[in-house]
Amino acid sequence: MSPEGPNMTATSRRPADFNEFVGNSATVESLRTAIAAGRLPHSIILSGPSGAGKYTLALMLSMAVECERQPRDLWSNGQALASFCGHCHNCTRIASAANLEEQVAAAVAAREELRETDKKDTRVLIQPHPDVLILPPDPPQLLIKLGQVRTLIQRAHYLPAEAPRRIFILTAANMMTEAANSLLKILEEPPDSVHILILAENPGELLPTIRSRCALVRLGALPVEEIEALLADRRPEIPPKQRALIARLSQGAAGRALGFDLATYTAARNDALVFLTNAAAALYDARGAEPDHTALFKMTETYRAGADGQQKTTALLSALSLLLEDLLLLEAGTPELLRNIDLRSDLERLAAVLPFRWIERASHAIDQVHSGLRRNLLRSLSLDAFAAQIATPA
Repeated sequence: MSPEGPNMTATSRRPADFNEFVGNSATVESLRTAIAAGRLPHSIILSGPSGAGKYTLALMLSMAVECERQPRDLWSNGQALASFCGHCHNCTRIASAANLEEQVAAAVAAREELRETDKKDTRVLIQPHPDVLILPPDPPQLLIKLGQVRTLIQRAHYLPAEAPRRIFILTAANMMTEAANSLLKILEEPPDSVHILILAENPGELLPTIRSRCALVRLGALPVEEIEALLADRRPEIPPKQRALIARLSQGAAGRALGFDLATYTAARNDALVFLTNAAAALYDARGAEPDHTALFKMTETYRAGADGQQKTTALLSALSLLLEDLLLLEAGTPELLRNIDLRSDLERLAAVLPFRWIERASHAIDQVHSGLRRNLLRSLSLDAFAAQIATPA
């Protein structure tokens, strides 16, 4: 899965400088000021929605810390802002990790070439620079694992080899319990030469003791109008109506909007609508007859085969979640906030039939499937249980 979410087309483009980073300018400037003054916190939680640019910003901050030339920009009041040259040996090596999905795929492929006895002890780690280590969720469970954190701790106690600092980037907040407890030990007393960046869509997934030992930096969602203007500038080939739709579906995340694969999302959404229309038909059937789930289970059958099955399943669940959110917005009387604006009339019909209790139950069922996928449960069993649970109107 792409680090920026299931509905994105992976992109390796990194802004050439901080001025090209879209949105959250005050937050970015504050971090740059801290680097220039030598006051960047040793441990930071960088939070924000998927596609907000957390990973891109983490790489840029790493380059600003490690850049051999240490360029500075100046505010009008004379205050220095850290920057990076993008051309020195340190910058180019860190920037080589911009396409995280590609890097993880290569690491997983390399692990598959090992002997069976070595595979289970080999964790996925990305090291574009001797002093920069990236810890992505380890497939297939997609969790930060104990072995990864142990490597972080071991290397954190060595002095930097070629750069001013050692930097560790954890690209997700979902960790094994043992990994989280182990990470807490290094956060309590981080070495002076170390910076640890934890990227989190939801900081609440982290242990309270981890959150209390880190500075929290939030990347907020951008206004829809700003996202539409960005798409018009960067992706002018997209028609205006599609731009308006993508701007809302991206939920204020610039990176997600720029890489949004509308065709893939629409296909997943069509399948998600099968769940909703099936449940609505069962509720509407005043005769109380057993609902016909043939179309529903015929659709879920297509998600069981193939290497891309998990990614398809995640895209389906994401699309269904957005549709459920839209149904809640209609029930709340705020149709102007709809994401799927092209389906407003269909959603209004569904909202008139599907009660809040059913929507709440469906949302819990989605969470259970996500949990099962992380625990590597059989996808076929997870989908069957999910389909059966939300296809029942009661």
